[in-house]
Formats: sequence, structure tokens, C-alpha cells
Amino acid sequence: MEVKTDLLFPLEEFKKENGRAKPFLKWAGGKSQLLDDIQRRLPLDLQDTYTTRYVEPFIGGGAVFFYLVHSYDFKHILVMDINEDLVMAYKCIQERVEDLITHLLAMETEFKRLTNVVQHDYYYKIRDAFNQNKGGFDYIASGAHWVERTAQLLFLNKTCFNGLYRVNAKGGFNVPFGKYKNPTICPTENLRLVSKLLKKVEIRCGDFECCEPFVDASTFVYFDPPYRPLNKTANFNSYAASVFDDGSQLRLAALFRRLDAKDAKLMLSNSDPRNENPEDNFFDDAYNGFSIERVKANRMINCNATRRGEIKELIITNY
Repeated sequence: MEVKTDLLFPLEEFKKENGRAKPFLKWAGGKSQLLDDIQRRLPLDLQDTYTTRYVEPFIGGGAVFFYLVHSYDFKHILVMDINEDLVMAYKCIQERVEDLITHLLAMETEFKRLTNVVQHDYYYKIRDAFNQNKGGFDYIASGAHWVERTAQLLFLNKTCFNGLYRVNAKGGFNVPFGKYKNPTICPTENLRLVSKLLKKVEIRCGDFECCEPFVDASTFVYFDPPYRPLNKTANFNSYAASVFDDGSQLRLAALFRRLDAKDAKLMLSNSDPRNENPEDNFFDDAYNGFSIERVKANRMINCNATRRGEIKELIITNY
């Protein structure tokens, strides 16, 4: 693989406003804070010509994706997610970014002209429309309906409480209004940079196991699944109507082993159940035989501020 001159540029430079595409959504469980730890654990042969393909089956906000694609010249890139609206947003930015910017800027202008009380009502009007339009929505054929729904998604993400994406059992977005004073709803420059970057990326919607046929010995795969809840009150993996439970976690561990047998390079991050129960060896057992490292992270999502703080998360690799 051809190595770019800015290969592995310092993370502090990546995080600045420096003309490089950044995540366009705030996503619960995003990996911006773990990028230093992830960077230090990347396989060394990403720098040679052997690893030519990158696959990320749980794209989410894409912090790791954006960093890696700026650092390495992968010839083939596949990103996936089971969340239809998230995948649509990536595809819409890839294909129709100028239409999206026009629509989103109009929403931002209208929203910021309103009083705080009316902004509250405007938010719930958009949220209701977003949820009502989901039934029967065409996620296959690109068109103006994609632009409108993606604009609604980005608006909700920038104005909802804590910038969360959470849905109920019926798939309805249910995060309350966030009461931000002056949110940037349409980051025009970044959306154009993201669109340019996505031109060389294959984007698919589906279960994580669907990535298996695309993975071979020349592939690096990064898995960032919905985290296993640390306790009953910390259950935040509702990114889609389907539940990512322990059975799903074990199904992912089985895929990890199958891809390891293909000689692909693999990295996976998840919560560390030992934060709450030192006797809980769920992931140590599921990934027995692989490298399991515990790294420091900050608990960013909790309604109780006293429950936010430093915890350990897992980075699991097969190299």
C-alpha cells in the first residue's frame, strides 16, 4: 500500500480544524477519546503493500474510519451498519451533499430565528415527522426524500439532549430537546469534505456478519459494536429497534474467530464488565486466545453526573 506523506499524523492535528473530514454526527460510544489507544495498537503491516482493504461493520459516527482513511491509502473500503437511517445519511452525503447543505441551512436559519419556547416546539415537530415518515420509507432509491430525512436526522442530532441517537422498540427516535444556545446545525465545509472522502467508499446496510465475504488476508477489520451494558441502569445500545444482547456479542466473537482463520487483521473494542463485577469474565472467555487489553476511558453518557468518570474499556486484537 502506498503510504501517504502524512501517515499517522499526530492526533492533536487531526482533531483540529485542518481541512480533513471529521465525523458529522455525535454518536453514543464514539471512539474519538480512544483514538490514541487505538492508534498505538494498529497492526504494523498497515504501512506495507499487503493490507489493501479496510472493513468497518459498525460504522456509527466513524471516528476511527475518518482517522484511518486519512492515514492510509486503502484500495478497497467497506463500511456498514444495521441502522438504516445512519447508512442513508452516509450515502446521502456521498451522493447529494449540495442538496443536503441547502436543505439543512434553511432549517438552521429558520430554527435560529425562533424564540427558545418556539424552538422547543419546532424540535418536536421535526422529531414527529422523522418518526412518522419511517414506515414504508424507501431506503433503496436515492432521491429528494433522502435529502429531507438526512437533514432531519442531522438537525435532531445537533439539537437533541446530549447529541444522542436512541430509538425505542418500534424504532422511533425518542431523545428529548437539548436546549443548546447556538448549535451549528449545518457544518457546510465538513459535509463537503466528508462527501469527497466517501466517494471511494462502499457503504452497505446490514448485519455485521454480512461483511464476511469481503474479508481476506489483505484486510484490516475494526469492530465497534454496541457495548455490552455494565449494569441494568447503564443499558445504552438502542441504536436500532433490534437488541444487541449477549447472544449477539457471542455471534460477533464467533465471526471474529472465523475472520482470524482467514488471516485478516482484526481489532475490536467493547466495555469491560469488570468495571462493575471483577468476576465477570464474559469477554475474556469469548475472546480467549486473543490479545485483550484494558485501557482508560471516560463514561460520557449517564443521566447522573456522579456516574460519569474514568472507567476501563477493552481493545481486543488477533495480532
